[in-house]
Amino acid sequence: MSVLRLATLAIALTALAPAAANASDDFIRAASRAPTPIRLCDETDADRIKTALCREAGYDKLVARIDRAFDTALPKAPANIRPLLKRDQAWFNEMILDAADLVVEMDDADLRAGFAETLQSRAAALESMADGFGRTGFAGRWTSAFGGIVVTPAESGAYRLAVNIRVNYGSNRHAECTVGALVKSDGGAWLAGSLLPDEAAAKAATASEPKKPPTIKMRRQGDTLRVAIIPGDEGWTNDLPSCESIEQITASYFPIGKPDAAPDKADTAFVTPTFDCARPDTATKEEICADPDLADNDQRLDRAWKALLPRLDDVTKRALMEDQRNWLRTQAAQFPQFLHPAWEKQTSQMHFTTDARDHVNGLQRERIALLEGFDDRRTGLAGIWLAYNAVIKIAADADGTITAKGWKWEQGDWKAGCDYETTGKIVNGVFRSSEQRNNPDTLERDHATLIVNRLDDVFAKKRWKKDGSEDDKADQAKCQRNLSNSSTARLFPARPSPDIDNLRGSIR
Repeated sequence: MSVLRLATLAIALTALAPAAANASDDFIRAASRAPTPIRLCDETDADRIKTALCREAGYDKLVARIDRAFDTALPKAPANIRPLLKRDQAWFNEMILDAADLVVEMDDADLRAGFAETLQSRAAALESMADGFGRTGFAGRWTSAFGGIVVTPAESGAYRLAVNIRVNYGSNRHAECTVGALVKSDGGAWLAGSLLPDEAAAKAATASEPKKPPTIKMRRQGDTLRVAIIPGDEGWTNDLPSCESIEQITASYFPIGKPDAAPDKADTAFVTPTFDCARPDTATKEEICADPDLADNDQRLDRAWKALLPRLDDVTKRALMEDQRNWLRTQAAQFPQFLHPAWEKQTSQMHFTTDARDHVNGLQRERIALLEGFDDRRTGLAGIWLAYNAVIKIAADADGTITAKGWKWEQGDWKAGCDYETTGKIVNGVFRSSEQRNNPDTLERDHATLIVNRLDDVFAKKRWKKDGSEDDKADQAKCQRNLSNSSTARLFPARPSPDIDNLRGSIR
């Protein structure tokens, strides 16, 4: 390939990078860009605690103490850790302001005392944090906006974890989790194990069919302790009476004070993605910087992209570049959509860190599976086809029958989905659906890509009359949840992979 062609390709790749967040997309903006001072006491803001009540309860002094402690701790953190610490403080602020609503609504002494205790605990943690940066091992106390973890050495290189998560967003939006775990090396840089059941849970487990419980794993990511919960056979259900929810155990934890014992050994390298973690511009980028797996996925995606693009023909290349732009856009929205899921109407303001991390990881790995397993030599229709917003699996039977099943989605919108399920045969080189309708399902090849239902873009625009009412005479919609949605999609050939779930029914 000529130098000019390489230069042109490099420019095209650079253009794929998502634009920095701006005023119109606060939804995806990095939390580390939010103000860190707590605006809890305000006489003029109806959503804040009145100044007189703040002074009476001592909240104003506690808030000032937190702000001072944070401003002292932040410069002690390495540059690539500061955005994660600022994010953690922004999350704490969100939680405490939600909890303050209940303090204002209810004149309850116990409620006020508990609120003050939460502020005191945060202040004490931040005041001890400045001495912790530079810690070399795992052992010691670690903190996040949602609670803490104490790590102590155990036998044979293992570690015991004592997890204590306490979150309170006011009203019934709260959760506590006090649980232990024993983790050891998984053969790589992570240490992993299962949450330890208490006595009641252990008895229940022996009386029922055993199920794989959620896994907890930890690893150093620079000066943080990265902890992640990996779902078990029943997702994140843990059946532990002392742990209401494990959704907020997944987090970056920051060191409190100096280690209690002699420093142990841990790999404290910071796994770097393809962008600068000192200045992440989206919430998803913050999470990628926080987690070594996600950062490694980002590097792997970049390598796969650069290896694949030069070998594609121009038509396929242009189509894939457009799809990649759209994928980058959806990736930027992935973490915030699952951190505060809109469909969890009662608790959407809570931080679902475990679920959000899992969805970012799944989206990355699915894309890696496409780029690394891009089957550009495929002929015919049979196989798995994937795009940023659709997936379909096509099988050809011995009698020539073609069966296609799959799904198209719109990021974060369960009402926008289209279910693909059609059968037919190849007639004179063209797929003919067995459906009897004006707008039958179509499958057609275009270079290395597959176009599904090319005409549905046109039909979707005809399903409504000019007055906004549904046109009963129009062809039946393929996307039953929303008549205006089109099922048209351009997809790419992917080799089979456990990371491509072509019938995943959850919201993406």
